[in-house]
Amino acid sequence: MNESFIQSGGLLRVPRTEAENERVRDEQRARILEGARAVFARRGMAATMADVAAAAGVSQGLAYRYFAGKDELFRALVADAMRPDDLPGTAPDAARPQLVPLLTRLLEARRDHPEMFQLLYQVLNDASTPPDVIEAVRQRGMGFVKLLRELIVEGQAAGEVAGDDPDELVAAMVAYVDGVTRFSINHPDLQGHFPDPRIALRMLRP
Repeated sequence: MNESFIQSGGLLRVPRTEAENERVRDEQRARILEGARAVFARRGMAATMADVAAAAGVSQGLAYRYFAGKDELFRALVADAMRPDDLPGTAPDAARPQLVPLLTRLLEARRDHPEMFQLLYQVLNDASTPPDVIEAVRQRGMGFVKLLRELIVEGQAAGEVAGDDPDELVAAMVAYVDGVTRFSINHPDLQGHFPDPRIALRMLRP
């Protein structure tokens, strides 16, 4: 019998290729991350690997095969939540974003992935979060505020944005983004009524 076949239960099966094994590993890792995201978003650093495994529907042994512990897993989740494509214009050599697409994309991300931003709130409000992780999230937020202010000032110069104090406009937009994010987190049953991004953009019109 050809050794490339495995006999199991009276059936002959072709072993998975390396590409198929890689696909399975990617799927398992993604499943663990998805379960961990929901758990850490609710419990912060109080979450355990047992909690993660239960949420992901896998054994603790499998979870530990992919992540050495909850600290490594938590950091992977935060890194994913802050990936460059979430904030246009922040990736190396990225084209400078436009104000309207930037705000639209940010609001749509908060509508579609509230658990990711709940995780970031946990980072900032959980005293047991590693200090370097807190600092990374804060720096990301400051980067967004700086970029938003620059785009508002440019829009004012072009006559496309209201001539109010730019710092006040930034504060209003940040408060709005923060508010709708918390709305999405706290009222999942009202997801169908998430404010259209155009409502926020009208706040900036001249």
